[in-house]
Amino acid sequence: MSDQPAKDLPPAAQRALAEAEERRRNAKKPDLPKELGGRDGPEPVRFGDWEKKGIAVDF
Repeated sequence: MSDQPAKDLPPAAQRALAEAEERRRNAKKPDLPKELGGRDGPEPVRFGDWEKKGIAVDF
């Protein structure tokens, strides 16, 4: 969260924050299928390179 206390925000912003928090609490985690044959280690898309058989490819 921000360093600004919620009491310093306008009422509309406080309502929006409360509604967002409620949506996060009620959100269900997606039921994703198990990945078969995926890469080991960190997600390559997130960390910017893909390694296969010792060769790193940046994209």
